[in-house]
Amino acid sequence: MAIHPIDVIQHKRDGLALSDREIQGFIRALVERESAAGPSAHSANAPTDAPTESQTAALLMAIFLRGLTPQELAALTQAMRFSGETLDTSSLHSFAVDKHSTGGVGDKASLLIAPIVAAAGAPVAEGHGYTLCDPMISGRSLGHTGGTLDKLETIPGFRTQLPLPEFLAILRQAGFVMAGQTPTLVPADRILYALRDHTGTVESPYLITASIMSKKLAAGLNALVLDVKTGSGAFMSKYADAQLLARLMVETGERAGTRTVALLTSMDQPLGRFSGNWVEVEECVELFQHFSPECEFKLPEEKLRLSADLLALTHALSGWMLHLGGKAATPETGAILSARLLADGSAYKHFLRMVEMQSDDFAGAQAAFADPAAFHRPTATRTLVADRAGFLSGMDCKQMGWAVQRLGAGRTRPGAPVSAHAGIEMHAKLGDRIAIGQPLATLFTENPALLDEPEAMLRETLEISTAPPTPIPLIREIITKEAAQ
Repeated sequence: MAIHPIDVIQHKRDGLALSDREIQGFIRALVERESAAGPSAHSANAPTDAPTESQTAALLMAIFLRGLTPQELAALTQAMRFSGETLDTSSLHSFAVDKHSTGGVGDKASLLIAPIVAAAGAPVAEGHGYTLCDPMISGRSLGHTGGTLDKLETIPGFRTQLPLPEFLAILRQAGFVMAGQTPTLVPADRILYALRDHTGTVESPYLITASIMSKKLAAGLNALVLDVKTGSGAFMSKYADAQLLARLMVETGERAGTRTVALLTSMDQPLGRFSGNWVEVEECVELFQHFSPECEFKLPEEKLRLSADLLALTHALSGWMLHLGGKAATPETGAILSARLLADGSAYKHFLRMVEMQSDDFAGAQAAFADPAAFHRPTATRTLVADRAGFLSGMDCKQMGWAVQRLGAGRTRPGAPVSAHAGIEMHAKLGDRIAIGQPLATLFTENPALLDEPEAMLRETLEISTAPPTPIPLIREIITKEAAQ
């Protein structure tokens, strides 16, 4: 029996719990309407009982105001997950595990984590895949936060849009793949997200959970590790909001049969040295090369120190992934294994293998990796120095992210191009002792006219005081299924 959109809207508006059938019917009819009608909501081909755009917007607002029960949230997530194609990783004879970040400034940990996890997987038998694999479906920059796809696309010839058969082929051979969402994967999320952005419902933790988890579950995961950011640079800046989102996502993942854990991590300063697109790839490649025995390149001690938080977060998240995947008895031993896989060069070899398979210009990619600092070619740079001595005591990390965006590394509207070489390099971390005239940050851009506003934003937000700030732990809390209940 068909559902009637207005009944679903009124039930949620009045605080009633929606049935699985109502939620599934609404989402199914919504996707069928989009498929049949295309951009026209009034096409003669559209199902007559399908929700209109205004009705869908009304339901989103009702959910925003009323929330969802755990069962409603699980049903919405599953309906969205199965609204289009899904990945079937069973033919790989692998345990599929992935990591997802809610977004931050300078957060390039995925570029290190995915090859580390792939390096931990040994072939079950010749031609039969890996014991561990990481099918990583990533996104683009949004607001003040960076996007993994934008970073990867600065690698010469790198392709992020892959048909599912090629996606699986690369996953089988390299142990991991990093690509974007296809048009046929979770189409319900694409429809709903566009409406959320125009109806003031983006911030709903229930809709965020359904959006993130539907895409991750559609990738055929056995386990998922979530990096939920909190702090001034996080999408959820308030700790209680980030904590609620983490609990909702863990419970939703577990209800779907996917082992799920969330780490609440600090985003009160940019992660690592660089924030931008190519410069974040550069930082990761330099770390790969620094630790790889076969590479002669070594980072100066100070630059390695500035990437210490990135490395710590990488090994903590990888440690949980390796633990859930059965490669480590505990997350702590998983973190040790993660560090070893980076140090013995095997993670870098897997990274290069993935790039070789996803790039149409692997020779160009190799040339860029041979000297990543030289490949970075901004048109103009400017270094901000300290005007007084003291300790770097604070910053609005979100404003730092907006400064990166203003330099050209982020988007002012969906689909807009981004600069490969714009960004910021930090020369100090919170708590560092600062001398007068000491460099604090260097700004990069491909348009010199864009330097002034970001410089003013950094001068406004970087605080130097006479006393060091109270240290904030990088990992604030770990939420497992037991803690989520």
